[in-house]
Amino acid sequence: MRIILLLAGLLAIIKSEVAIGNQPVAKTNKMNTISLMKKRILLDSCKVLFDKPVTGEEFTRDWYVHHSKWKVKDGWLEGENPGNWPGMAVLKQDFPGNVLVEFEAQTILPSSHDINVMWNGEWLPGTDQRGIAYVAGLQGWWTGKVGIEKSNEYKFMLGTPLYDFEPGKIYKIQAGSIDGHCFILADCKLLLEGMDPNPIDNQKYTKVGFEAYCSKIRIRNIKIRQIAWEAVDMKYEVEF
Repeated sequence: MRIILLLAGLLAIIKSEVAIGNQPVAKTNKMNTISLMKKRILLDSCKVLFDKPVTGEEFTRDWYVHHSKWKVKDGWLEGENPGNWPGMAVLKQDFPGNVLVEFEAQTILPSSHDINVMWNGEWLPGTDQRGIAYVAGLQGWWTGKVGIEKSNEYKFMLGTPLYDFEPGKIYKIQAGSIDGHCFILADCKLLLEGMDPNPIDNQKYTKVGFEAYCSKIRIRNIKIRQIAWEAVDMKYEVEF
């Protein structure tokens, strides 16, 4: 009888650890988050504003192109710009507020640099240039940096050369901001964050787009989220 009861108990434990997708409960209950300084982005609570494949018809209808060539090929949005200026594809839809832009991207060899994304931005028809916006990217800023900048005065700029970028490799990139607290991740690793002391009015500047800067790149699996986040009380625990 004891053996039967023990076996029944073990079976109950095994069943209790099985959840949807045959994943242990502990794993499925783990929150999908991005940790920043004093903030935690709750990805599962972020409202999805845009999440659909880019087709040729949809791209022609729903995007603007500036100073570059963009096309849809084999499920990718490909951008080509031989000039030293922002060559952009910008969604016509507005995305106000704190937004997170996620996408997969790679350089198209032999192109080896500048995969860039814009949010909280604008394009100025009068001058045909990008105006106020946040821009983040991989392997840019002329010397191979991960960077974040605010156009069009460029008084807020961040950069680091300490990321081992591989041309032609596919990266999952996430970039965005919370009231001027800007960040960029690659393959779920936080690479850079910084706090703009004069944040962009994200209700007024609402455009999202992608930029090739003297580069040839391609983008797919674009997802734009409204950021849900919580404050985090950060402190050290004594180690001695």
